[in-house]
Amino acid sequence: MEGGRMNFAHLVDGIAETAPDRHALVVVTPDKLTERLTYRQLAETSNRLAHSLMEQGIARGTRVMVLLPRGKEAYISYLALLKTGATIMPGSEMLRSGDILYRVRHAEAQAVLADQSLVSTVEEVRHQMPSVTRYLASPDTSTPGWQSLVALQSNGSPDPVRTSVLPDDLAFLSYTSGTTGGPKGVMHTYRWPFEHLKVAGTYWFDAKPDDLAWATAGPGWAKWVWSPFVSVLGNGATGFVYQGRFEPETYLALMAEYRVTLLCATPTEYRLMAKVPQLDRYALSLRSATSAGEPLNREVIETFRRVFGVTVRDGYGQTENTLLVGTLENMEVRPGSMGRPFPGLPVTIVNDRGEPQGPGVVGHIAVHRDHPALFRGYLNDPERTRAAFRGDWYTTGDQGRLDEDGYIWFEGRSDDIIISAGYTIGPFEVEDALVKHPKVAECAVVASPDEERGHIVKAFVVLRNPEDKNAPHLTEELQAHVKAITAPYKYPRAIEYVDSLPKTTSGKIRRIELREREKAGR
Repeated sequence: MEGGRMNFAHLVDGIAETAPDRHALVVVTPDKLTERLTYRQLAETSNRLAHSLMEQGIARGTRVMVLLPRGKEAYISYLALLKTGATIMPGSEMLRSGDILYRVRHAEAQAVLADQSLVSTVEEVRHQMPSVTRYLASPDTSTPGWQSLVALQSNGSPDPVRTSVLPDDLAFLSYTSGTTGGPKGVMHTYRWPFEHLKVAGTYWFDAKPDDLAWATAGPGWAKWVWSPFVSVLGNGATGFVYQGRFEPETYLALMAEYRVTLLCATPTEYRLMAKVPQLDRYALSLRSATSAGEPLNREVIETFRRVFGVTVRDGYGQTENTLLVGTLENMEVRPGSMGRPFPGLPVTIVNDRGEPQGPGVVGHIAVHRDHPALFRGYLNDPERTRAAFRGDWYTTGDQGRLDEDGYIWFEGRSDDIIISAGYTIGPFEVEDALVKHPKVAECAVVASPDEERGHIVKAFVVLRNPEDKNAPHLTEELQAHVKAITAPYKYPRAIEYVDSLPKTTSGKIRRIELREREKAGR
């Protein structure tokens, strides 16, 4: 196959040729300064940078660690690097020097491209990264040994770049957030964006050319590559980028002011927006809304449907693959379920032997090894790659069950499942019940050792008003609340009130940390 057809950046260039004046990006700062970038400008700027990067020796197969925040620079840099044939290593701007060092050394990266605010962080470990020969700062820096991205963009040619790549060349090397053990380098090829577009970009986050699409994920995570980058630009839509911190009222006001039509946000963001008083004062133009990361609560779905007339649809996937399961447009929403496998995708529930299971049986959520969007393995870790498979099925590490209609219901991470007095309990259902209580802001549920039952359900609860923890009978009130919503045996027999929950840099709750704390009796 001719290389250009398998380079996502060339697909975006094709949109620039047919619709040069269409806006590719609308970027808004916390001070409400707004910058718009057309597809023509995006193509020409990324071409300039690509030509200059190639002159610096960045070429097909070069591994480049990218540490950029939300903004046009991330889009330009990703497209430019793909045009050179390089391998992009996405990295969050929240990474610390030790995180950067681990990834660079594990991958033997040859270049680092960092926001100027992170130059000092990289400098802390620079002497320990002998494989790196190029340091690039965005937009600029005076630190010796670093080159300015602005200068490189200014010096390059706007002419198209047509570096030859093969479909199986490595395009993205994404590191998992490391909820268990050290981060794993997940390998995806130049073919992967096209396979992702067939699924997520068609059936779920269905961006259209006339959409202003806001996917709130930040660069450095697979979800940013999925939605803001591939699904928006690959469909010729306009991406909305807000560079400020999340505040529920601010997000709602921005959606109303800019007339955002397509939203993809995290469950936490939806939950907090749904709790904003007088929601109906925000006149939103949403035609579609999606969520991924954890199953959404019924309360959130019903609130958005009642106030804004839009059904928030769940989706499920991983860094290792693509969106695998979801609630599609015009599909019945079953709150608490992640939806059904997408048409034609080999996704099901299997047991420890890799045998597909029928409805009602809790097992591994799995995807067949023949799925073209499945990762090519973990870098330098064949044992971890093999361990992820049960026969011909890659197991995601999540437990779930099918219902009679093919919907998949999330039961928790494989190592998060609680066995108490013979009952199998998934933490999500308990957490879902707890966060429906008006006094609860956030919570996490884990197994706590118990002499009689083996384990009991324990909840770590963050209250909306910290002073409420002194309220008499609060624990009994929350326990009764859970019993009223779900099966009584699932209620938390122990509740601990905390100021915050341990999380990964991508915002996922580290239940493993809480579980280990319980095992140690702390």
